[in-house]
Amino acid sequence: MGCCTGRCTFIFLCTLQLLAALERQIFDFLGYQWAPILANFLHIIIVILGLFGTIQYRPRYIVVYAIWTALWVTWNVFVICFYLEVGGLSKDSDLLTFNISVHHSWWSEHGPGCVRREVPTVSGKSLDGHSYISVMGCIIDYQYIEVMHSSFQILLALVGFVYACYIVSVFTEEEDSFDFIGGFDSFSVYHAPQKPSHVLLKPIYLST
Repeated sequence: MGCCTGRCTFIFLCTLQLLAALERQIFDFLGYQWAPILANFLHIIIVILGLFGTIQYRPRYIVVYAIWTALWVTWNVFVICFYLEVGGLSKDSDLLTFNISVHHSWWSEHGPGCVRREVPTVSGKSLDGHSYISVMGCIIDYQYIEVMHSSFQILLALVGFVYACYIVSVFTEEEDSFDFIGGFDSFSVYHAPQKPSHVLLKPIYLST
């Protein structure tokens, strides 16, 4: 297949997915979001697997990628519902950190235009520092930034699923046509010994 076919487009799409996943992984690490970190790590591995399967003509790897995209879309829909507080979910809960820390999204304190200010406690004479962080002036609330990230991931995953199905069908057709042509070759090789068999049946005249 040439460079302008769906195969090259799918390679470009996988590369874009890797870049988007790495960008998201960095900010999830900064916010100690352990559940998204694990999901992003699996996503990066599967995308690399799909990229390898496309380059090396391995349709089974691309099938694994296509199955994962369905799970990846489901996960990102859950993240959207989490930050929009749909179905009783709360964006202030520690669900994404496995309830082992009180950290929230990195964008909640470092979003566009946000001014972070630490407010000391009223009765605090201890040397522990500050207990409350005030964030003001954010142009976009952090939950909408997370929703945009997840929406972009869903868009890439849906397009990737369509192209993955197309690439698998193309590879399968090429394999079937190759086996079909090879079947004629094996048939001719198998019947090749019939010619000398006729020679063996001819009467042999011995010269006296």
